[in-house]
Amino acid sequence: MEIRQIECFLAVSESLSFRVAGESLGIGQPAVSGQVARLERELGQRLFERTSRVVRLTPAGQRLVPEARSILASVDRARAAVAVPGEPVSLRLGSSTGLGQRLDLLLETMNRTDPDVSVELGTYATTTRLDRVRSGQLDAAFVRGVETAAGLDVIPVWDDPLLVAMPTTHPAAGEASVDLAALASLPLWLVPRKANAPLVDLVMSACAAAGFEPTFGSRASKLPETLASIGNGGGWTVVYAPHAQQLRHERVAFRPVDPQVTMPTCVALQQGSRSRLLTRLIAACAEVRERADDQQS
Repeated sequence: MEIRQIECFLAVSESLSFRVAGESLGIGQPAVSGQVARLERELGQRLFERTSRVVRLTPAGQRLVPEARSILASVDRARAAVAVPGEPVSLRLGSSTGLGQRLDLLLETMNRTDPDVSVELGTYATTTRLDRVRSGQLDAAFVRGVETAAGLDVIPVWDDPLLVAMPTTHPAAGEASVDLAALASLPLWLVPRKANAPLVDLVMSACAAAGFEPTFGSRASKLPETLASIGNGGGWTVVYAPHAQQLRHERVAFRPVDPQVTMPTCVALQQGSRSRLLTRLIAACAEVRERADDQQS
């Protein structure tokens, strides 16, 4: 049994997609399939049920997941135990889509205050990020809309305002900010709730406060596709303000919501874990928040 086989197995178990697992590991889908197949032969058990449309863990695969996480956590502890003092330190940080300029500022701050620290970023689904922090595969992870999590400390670090993305041809696009009620006649393009429940619940609550229940448009798989469709065919969506600074689309206008709608961003750590490195991470997040507040004032 090889470490790479375990890594591939866990990546597939978390995404239930050999393609996505390959992307997260930086290797091709055939390589992932080959590693998992070799692990299955080694164990004499099928770990996944595969069809043309669905990948599912078998009972044996489900039993292997916690053991596999424990194996990788032990490997990380072994590497840390023999690390030479003074050598570069690695911070394994789970990232979230849409951090945008916040993430740029954080990396810049960490590089300035702790130049010996190498930040390794990984973007996963929220539940995967939390599981990897619990198992020790990640040192910390950014999460949005999560206030508590079993076995973890969840520390608020900043609030991200939501911006409306709408066609530049819409009358409200000419305003400095937008009352959501002005968009009631347009379809809302938003991810399914199971993919991002905190965001969907926040937007639906804001629409209810504005006096309407939105109708949903099609759901494109990627934000650039969604923005292209909105720019050409109407509808609207929301993006996090730090992310919007990195988005450009000549047919889409980004405007603040009036009244403002914000999503809390937190850092999840193992419960009671306060190493020097994690203390520096929280301090860097506080600096990022202060710099962002200064820019807005």
